[in-house]
Amino acid sequence: MPEKKLLILNQQQIQQKIDRIAYQILEDNFDEQEILIAGILPRGDHIAERIKRILDNIAPFTTTLLTIELQKQSSTLQAITNFDIQACNNKVVILVDDVLNSGKTLAYGFGVFLDVPLKKLRTVVLVDRNHKSFPITTDFAGIALSTVIKEHVDVVLDEEGEEDAVYLR
Repeated sequence: MPEKKLLILNQQQIQQKIDRIAYQILEDNFDEQEILIAGILPRGDHIAERIKRILDNIAPFTTTLLTIELQKQSSTLQAITNFDIQACNNKVVILVDDVLNSGKTLAYGFGVFLDVPLKKLRTVVLVDRNHKSFPITTDFAGIALSTVIKEHVDVVLDEEGEEDAVYLR
């Protein structure tokens, strides 16, 4: 029997959410010279890239894209970054992921920046599921879903032309 999927957001709705988030980031950081947008692999970086493209067109500040790869199954923080963490000193960092479920991924994402004095750290997720096990909140969310714990949210963001979508299964 095929698994049922319920479409939550289509491609146009995802783009509208990302546009709105970009404008919220602009409003929150209008007086800044530069902000750093850190996307958590594998899908947070796609959302971060899209936010960066929008901000590059509308914002007076420069944006720099960073990527973070986390080993979420590890009992200690293990992260691979494409940047020198000290370069974030006294800057605004926007941490981006696709779905906030338990909060573990964002908690590990915070850990990357713990030893650096940041000016400000904000979080962005496309979907907030409201099942947090960690005391994590998000500053900017595309949509908040109240789901049962057994349900799964699939975010499809294909940068090669396939249609974007968010499904609940």
